[in-house]
Amino acid sequence: MTAIRLFTDEDIYGAVAGALRKRGFDAVSAPEANRIGESDEAQLEWCTAERRAIVTFNVGHFAALHSRRLQLGIEHAGIIVSGQRPIGGLIRRLLHLLAQCDAESLKNQLVFLNDW
Repeated sequence: MTAIRLFTDEDIYGAVAGALRKRGFDAVSAPEANRIGESDEAQLEWCTAERRAIVTFNVGHFAALHSRRLQLGIEHAGIIVSGQRPIGGLIRRLLHLLAQCDAESLKNQLVFLNDW
């Protein structure tokens, strides 16, 4: 079982990646990875190359990117989308997802964090 590696885009609170790392997970934020200002497509490409699932509040854009990539047969490491929520609730839901899933089960999936 390969652990999920996460990338939190610039829409996500900056403290999320650090809070996940403190709990033993591999997570990096957009500022930490010097990825501020990159397009959604570029972020997803980078995450795919790095085998990281992306976490974002940008549901509409990333749902469309997910659909387009599926149609074209282009893989990704996973897209986790969420509506805006307080940081504590966001972290709790991510921890629940990380405890239940592995990298392989998240591959090419669009996951709605509200379900967790």
